[in-house]
Amino acid sequence: MGVESLEAAVVRAGSPVELLRNSTVRPMTFPVAPEFTNWRSEQQAWRTSCALLDQSHHMTDLYIQGPDAIRLLSDFGVNTFANFTPGKAKQYVAVNADGYFIGDAILFHLEENLLDVVGHPTVLNWLQYNAEAGGYDVTLERDENSYDRPSGPPKVYRYELQGPSAKSLVEKLTGAPVPDVKFFNMTEFTIAGKQVRALRHGMAGQPGFELFGPWEEGDTVLAAILEVGEEFDLVRAGAKAYSTANLESGWIPTAVPAIFGSEMKGYREWLGAQSLGSLGGSEDSADITDYYVTPYDIGYGRTVKFDHDFLGREALERISAAPAKQKVTLVWNPEDVAAAVRSLYEPGTPAKYIELPKARYAFFQVDKVLQDGKQVGLSLDLGYIVNEQDFVSLATVNRSVAEPGTQVTVLWGEEPNSGKPAVEPHRQIEIRATVAPAPYVQEVRDTYRKS
Repeated sequence: MGVESLEAAVVRAGSPVELLRNSTVRPMTFPVAPEFTNWRSEQQAWRTSCALLDQSHHMTDLYIQGPDAIRLLSDFGVNTFANFTPGKAKQYVAVNADGYFIGDAILFHLEENLLDVVGHPTVLNWLQYNAEAGGYDVTLERDENSYDRPSGPPKVYRYELQGPSAKSLVEKLTGAPVPDVKFFNMTEFTIAGKQVRALRHGMAGQPGFELFGPWEEGDTVLAAILEVGEEFDLVRAGAKAYSTANLESGWIPTAVPAIFGSEMKGYREWLGAQSLGSLGGSEDSADITDYYVTPYDIGYGRTVKFDHDFLGREALERISAAPAKQKVTLVWNPEDVAAAVRSLYEPGTPAKYIELPKARYAFFQVDKVLQDGKQVGLSLDLGYIVNEQDFVSLATVNRSVAEPGTQVTVLWGEEPNSGKPAVEPHRQIEIRATVAPAPYVQEVRDTYRKS
């Protein structure tokens, strides 16, 4: 028996919303240790010293090689590819013909005609399908994350060093000054006798590097990092802390992909039924398009460049003239959050469980944002930031309510309760929230992408 396609599963369930809302697919898995010490101290490390995050296992890689590699990426990406040469990287974004977001990933230009797309499978699947269906002169090599990989280790290790002491740590580790590398550009280091590629990255407003190389050299490199790191108060950060880093940088990790139109039936027939993941939250529209967002809605407006033809260009040109929504941070009222937690210890049906530090319980988390009882946006990810001592969510809201300080509410919980394994019997509640900028952290807003 063959694998059921996404299209067949949608037909069986009756609609995309019904299929995703009751999906048993896991929300998100980080196949590394949840904590090395405790997630609170591990969060603090990328602000106070240096945090080491292991990114080797939770992302999927799609290697695209061949003379049509750039053409494929350009045809389906909103990004410019002018001056995108080996040694550079960027946040790659794809949309459908109507300009709605399909997915994003980090794109590494490794060598001439060799690129690596790294991230959640959503946009990787889309590129793979179009490479095969469109007859592009490329070869594809795919390395699944360690949860989905049939067997064996990853192709490469990835270690991220982030924090105010990261630069000094790397200089001690390599025995040389850190070269002047611009944000999202790559260089090479020699660590413990191994050649290591390094992406200049930044998180929480601090300098940092993403180090990667052949898997078989990873233990040697890691041992060297840990040994030198003792001098610089290096802290290993586990999956719990790592999963919250985006709340500080303002990156929304997942949004429902806009792939359910009639024109994309062929793609859904190519995709497996379990390829997307589950949908959770208080947004209860039966129309899947009400869950869609544009790049402008979630902070990717600056990424869109109209210097090339790509799928969705005409639609985005129209949308760019007057984007309807804006990405913001919502700071949840601590009394209301405490009341939700307290309901677990009171008689009757409690509020939906709020897990710390990350409270997202579906792969696509979509909660209603309300003002005076009217819906004004969608909350798309949520959790607790130790460094700010705030519980926040990343949201896209109508521009009329996007001014910092505006008061809104988030509708938390599902009605009716869905059939996802992560959903227990609960009641919906409204939690007050204050609109704040995204990124929320001032240090990040001042330095992210500028250093």
